[in-house]
Amino acid sequence: MTDNQRHPDIEIYIKDRSLERITRWLEEICSAVTREFEQGQVHHFNGVIDGQKVPIMIHEKVSGKAWTSVWFNSDKTPWIKDLDCAEQAARELDTQIRCIASGWTSGDDPDEWWKVEQGNIEKINWQS
Repeated sequence: MTDNQRHPDIEIYIKDRSLERITRWLEEICSAVTREFEQGQVHHFNGVIDGQKVPIMIHEKVSGKAWTSVWFNSDKTPWIKDLDCAEQAARELDTQIRCIASGWTSGDDPDEWWKVEQGNIEKINWQS
C-alpha cells in the first residue's frame, strides 16, 4: 500500500483517555453520534462525518490498561490513512496516539507502529 493510498478503514490507539472523553471527541468530529450497543468494554457507535454514516467501535483497555482502540469501519472518513487521524487525535485529545505504520499489507511488519505525541511522529516497534 502506497503512502497516499486511502486506507479501507481507520484505527488508532489512544493512551489514557476515558470513554467519556473519547466520546466527546467523536461528537466534535461528527455531525451526529449515536450509541448502538455495548458489550463489556466494547462500544459500538454510528457517526455521521461529512454526510456519511460511519460505524465506529471503541474497545477499552486493549493493550494493558492504558490503551483504547477506536476503529472507524469505513473508507468514508476525512482521513486518507491512519496516521492522519492519529495526528488530529493527538492534538485534540492532548495525549499519545499510536497507529499501525502500514495499511496491513501482506508481508508488513505487524509490530511497526507510528507514535504521535505533542507534534512529534516517530516509528516504533510495539509488541504486546
